[in-house]
Amino acid sequence: MAQWTSAVGAAQLARLLTSQQDRPAGPGTRRPPAYRALADGVRLLVLEGRVPVAARLPAERELALALSVSRTTVAAAYEALRAEGFLESRRGAGSWTSVPAGNPVPARGLEPLPPEALGSVIDLGCAALPAPEPWLTRAVQGALEELPPYAHTHGDYPAGLPALRAMIAERYTRRGIPTMPEQIMVTTGAMGAIDAICHLFGGRGERIAVESPSYANILQLMREAGARLVPVAMAEGLAGWDMDRWRQVLREAAPRIAYVVADFHNPTGALADEDQRRRLVEAARSAGTVLVADETMTELWLDDVEMPRPMCGFDPGGSTVITVGSASKAFWAGMRIGWVRAAPDVIRSLVAARAYADLGTPVLEQLAVNWLFSTGGWEQAVDIRREQARGNRDALVAAVRRELPEWEFSVPKGGLTLWVRAGGLSGSRLAEAGERVGVRVPSGPRFGVDGAFEGYVRLPFTVGGAVAEEAAARLAAAARIVESGGTAGGEGPRTFVA
Repeated sequence: MAQWTSAVGAAQLARLLTSQQDRPAGPGTRRPPAYRALADGVRLLVLEGRVPVAARLPAERELALALSVSRTTVAAAYEALRAEGFLESRRGAGSWTSVPAGNPVPARGLEPLPPEALGSVIDLGCAALPAPEPWLTRAVQGALEELPPYAHTHGDYPAGLPALRAMIAERYTRRGIPTMPEQIMVTTGAMGAIDAICHLFGGRGERIAVESPSYANILQLMREAGARLVPVAMAEGLAGWDMDRWRQVLREAAPRIAYVVADFHNPTGALADEDQRRRLVEAARSAGTVLVADETMTELWLDDVEMPRPMCGFDPGGSTVITVGSASKAFWAGMRIGWVRAAPDVIRSLVAARAYADLGTPVLEQLAVNWLFSTGGWEQAVDIRREQARGNRDALVAAVRRELPEWEFSVPKGGLTLWVRAGGLSGSRLAEAGERVGVRVPSGPRFGVDGAFEGYVRLPFTVGGAVAEEAAARLAAAARIVESGGTAGGEGPRTFVA
């Protein structure tokens, strides 16, 4: 019986491997043998989760043709991977990826580090901040006071608590987009909302247009749902969207869904202007594409900036634009409350489909968010969040510029992430070297399709002060390891207590 559960084609693996190329070697730098470079490339793809564990690799002859190398080179690389525990083979069944005994199975998304690892590793993987106290505690206390009447019911509210739906609708109305409670569904975080939308509209094999780069966890969610991702390149710098490319993709690919983050885009921090929003809504309407607008970052402006109208302001009925919001970024990631704003018939369809998913969202957390919205606590908590993120951003920017002056980035006016071109180095190799020196950083390809953005890393605004300085120093140490071909000595994680 075969031990593999998926397969990677020769052409696909060749694209992923080609994207990993480091910058040209300097004088005196020794290049590893071709088989060793190939083995290292496959190992990195497995460690990053971009080639899953238990994926069948192409036959030696097929991969050799795709890479324009000798079959002997591929055979030697496969043998090295088998010796290191990253490949298993059996006659008649082929070869499939694995991880050495005792190693954790790599994640394909961006999960936070376990608490026990935080003393020795600085986590720049997860773009989330600690709760803005005392507002979390006050919100939970307020929710407990409101809980007794709900405790006498079955507790299942597939569309969300009526009080919270009405409050969210009122908040949209105050932003200038008249909204009824019937246009709102409360979900288990923004991920739960987008998962429900993809299952309702996407279907296996359907095309979904996505910004390139885009949020790694959403991309992986869509892949797992069987979608065919169609990347649309962002404009240069922080200029938002390239509308010529969007119009072309919507016209020629006719995707069923388009997913966008208009407000402080993750990972680039770009803010789409009002004209871009209007034109994208019009293009999506003409193409018959459902436009999913992720607003999870919309309240995280860090500098004085005039915010454009929301995407749904150009489609208030919600027939083209489905808006997703969340408490997780603006308030706290542990508050798993999200919501969908759409046309009433879309909401009814989403609610009906929920009977086969999670049934509903926890009542206590909904009451806590409703308490924050109704008392003004939300605005005060978000002010704290902005102050934290702003201080962290400024500290991280200063530290990276000092330690790694050749790295390039534009400083966004909001959001939680810095998108960095890593001076010609491989982002995948930086991520691996970072693990060795005690800093966890996600590489650029996690945010792209088919190996794009190998020369980038994403740095979130989750650490500040001395921790930001130490994080930059460890990134510089990781860069030295990559530049030296992985042979720099004396580098290792240091315990750091914030």
